Amino acid sequence: MSEKVSQVSIFPWSESDLELLRLINAPEMMEHLGGPETEEQLAIRHKRYLEISGKGKGHMFSIVLLPDREAVGSIGYWDSHWQGEYVYEVGWSVLPEFQGRGLASSALQAAISHASSEAKFRWMHAFPSIHNPASNAVCRKLNFTLMSECEFEYPLGHFMQCNDWRLELTESPSAD
Repeated sequence: MSEKVSQVSIFPWSESDLELLRLINAPEMMEHLGGPETEEQLAIRHKRYLEISGKGKGHMFSIVLLPDREAVGSIGYWDSHWQGEYVYEVGWSVLPEFQGRGLASSALQAAISHASSEAKFRWMHAFPSIHNPASNAVCRKLNFTLMSECEFEYPLGHFMQCNDWRLELTESPSAD
């Protein structure tokens, strides 16, 4: 199964995506996320990405450029608890040589469609660093609402200033 949008498709994370994860782990890619991880940390992350769908806790995807089917990044959403409610949190990475082409926006639109079809949570949140204008622009382009600036812990033990962007996936049930 793939969610297809112009220029890219997103495909469920697979064993073969470990090398993509290593490319994403480059210092320039991890600048806003606490820096590169060790090989052991990457192996743990890869295992978590492989298992998340089966646990019903979210989905991870590779972003694949069409028509060449070249893996150019990752995107995923997962269950999170934020300000007293359960929501999806979404995050993405696009390799530097493919940035600036709208690929993150296309992949995020596909991920939003996928999450919306599950009708599990009303809200999806993204937490890009306040120092990451490209990711903040993607949120704005896809009609996320900027809720506030906040301190966010990612990865564990690393606090950063983020923008809390929110998108409504499903309307709340009507009260009778």
